[in-house]
Amino acid sequence: MEQQEADKVTLMKKRIWLAVIPAILLLAVIWLIFLVGQTLLSQHDIMRLGITPGEITGLRGIFFTPLLHSSFSHLWSNTLSLLILTWFLFYFYSKIALKAFAAIWITSGVITWLIGRDALHVGASGLIFAMLFFLFFSGIIRKYIPLVAVSLIVAFIYGGSVWSIFPITELIDASISWEGHLSGALSGLLMAVIYRKEGPQKPAVVWEEEEEEEEEEKEEEDL
Repeated sequence: MEQQEADKVTLMKKRIWLAVIPAILLLAVIWLIFLVGQTLLSQHDIMRLGITPGEITGLRGIFFTPLLHSSFSHLWSNTLSLLILTWFLFYFYSKIALKAFAAIWITSGVITWLIGRDALHVGASGLIFAMLFFLFFSGIIRKYIPLVAVSLIVAFIYGGSVWSIFPITELIDASISWEGHLSGALSGLLMAVIYRKEGPQKPAVVWEEEEEEEEEEKEEEDL
């Protein structure tokens, strides 16, 4: 019994570290690109890889936008959220995390390209909102208590930022891409629905009466 408990603890620690790795790698790439842009290359040229809605050349930003940040404060404000939400995604949804992550990355970028205003859209905020909405709605849809708890934690931490997915944000701070935030939110919700039957699920409830009936049937068959 003690050995089983020890094995469970070891497995949990392994899962924790495995979930941390994608988050660290993502942040390492983002910070490296930012530092290169600040020192070796032109920051202006790197920013041109962002999403420019409605332009064919702007489509490349679908792949690069989450990796690009215009300033240190911009990057710093996204770093902790990326670390937490990426870890949550790869820990609690490990079996589908990679394809869900890729799907919300691409989908949020495509939607931004379609609905964004005529401006350059860069930053990982759209990806953050995509993971936020995916985690929240996945837990609610699955009705599995541990995942619902994750939904509530995410809502508690980031609920106050949801206002920035609405156009009124542009009146408060024109530099914020509410379109990117909204695109991320929509893609996260969409993928939560699409992948609702994959990954962790609520365990099936087996009533004691049913178990007893099954045991009785087995006993009769043995006789």
